[in-house]
Amino acid sequence: MRVHILGICGTFMGGLAVMAQKLGHTVTGSDAGVYPPMSTQLEAEGIELMQGYSADNLAVRPDIVVIGNALSRGNEEVEAVLALGLPYTSGAQWLAEHVLQNKWVLAVAGTHGKTTTSSMLAWILEEAGKAPGFLIGGVPLNFGISARLGSSDYFVIEADEYDTAFFDKRSKFVHYRPKTCVLNNLEFDHADIFDDLDAIKRQFHHLIRTVPSNGLLISPTDDDNLNEVLSQGCWSPVEKVSVQPAQEAPWRVDNVETGEGAFDVYHGNQCAGRVKWALSGKHNVSNALGAIAAAHHVGVSPSQAIASLATFQNVKRRMEVRAVINDITLYDDFAHHPTAIASTLAGLRGKVGSQRIIAVLEPRSNTMKIGVHKASLLPSLADADMAMIYLPDELEWDMNLDAYSNIQTFNSINQLVTAITSKAEAGNHVLFMSNGGFSGIHQKVEDVLKE
Repeated sequence: MRVHILGICGTFMGGLAVMAQKLGHTVTGSDAGVYPPMSTQLEAEGIELMQGYSADNLAVRPDIVVIGNALSRGNEEVEAVLALGLPYTSGAQWLAEHVLQNKWVLAVAGTHGKTTTSSMLAWILEEAGKAPGFLIGGVPLNFGISARLGSSDYFVIEADEYDTAFFDKRSKFVHYRPKTCVLNNLEFDHADIFDDLDAIKRQFHHLIRTVPSNGLLISPTDDDNLNEVLSQGCWSPVEKVSVQPAQEAPWRVDNVETGEGAFDVYHGNQCAGRVKWALSGKHNVSNALGAIAAAHHVGVSPSQAIASLATFQNVKRRMEVRAVINDITLYDDFAHHPTAIASTLAGLRGKVGSQRIIAVLEPRSNTMKIGVHKASLLPSLADADMAMIYLPDELEWDMNLDAYSNIQTFNSINQLVTAITSKAEAGNHVLFMSNGGFSGIHQKVEDVLKE
């Protein structure tokens, strides 16, 4: 079968392309931005890439066109697909029909921590000899790839609540039909497609409706939004996890030392062992607990899962150390929501103590740009000694910095680079936070510091 993918250079669609090729299909694809590293990864797999969207890309007619959710009506190639009457589907639907059928799907959903938790879970299963397939919205450093078919019945997937395609406005995760489902947390996000929090809750309840009665839902005790979703109706067993030692839950932690990267895991009343790893932050303790509980559902003992996490290397762009130059440590992180920003900074603060932290933020998401989080964005930077914010042209609200003497804003990347490199000193930690490329600022700062 000839499969043509629109939006092929996104992490999800690129991973899907690799799996389609491994299944024996001839795969081609187009994207507005065909550039490394995704372009080189796909070309190395023998996948033909086309720069830009054009009707000419369909000159050799595909058997099926897989359309990414970033594309909409009015796109030249989308219009050609419709005009020619070509069969088309969404990435999530194609995945469900061609990869996930007859698999034990382990899905990780939630506003925060999906990529990290999915990566932890895949690594735990790998270490346990279960050879899982996976599709993750990032690159787990333990694997070096974002997707693979695997050689077992188990498949781990990052279950995104974003909509499926221009012709299917359901969340992508309703297509996956998980048997094991981790619900990390739930907050308002994606204001470009959801009117309010209730609209997101509705989609999460649709997900819950797809989990079978012999499956398992894993959810935190203290997330009121998820508790409300579960109260709307649940037909599967639910196991609760808690990062609060005093709370009663089947899975909980104690003796947490986030700065040292260590905590005890309790299953029932028994201590299953102590995690000792390189990660920091209370949010990662919660992520780990969800991954351990999910792995237990497919037969991995808590002690074995704990041992596997000792060698877990996290994900690219999740508190990834880019470089250490002149004793200045540069980190790259995907945080793009005030809750994620605050928890990431708290984790770094716990790790570095009183050493100086400079937070550098690009509020790039649509939700950020329209001002949904304007009341909580600046307070989320509290754990930084100094914060610098790059203001995109599309920002629809004004930042009032009157109460924040340690925060500056910039309209120019070059000015921002100059400010960072002039203020950073030996022993400092510079944390870049963006869900995009941030105009290559990481490399620009590295180059100046090396000079």
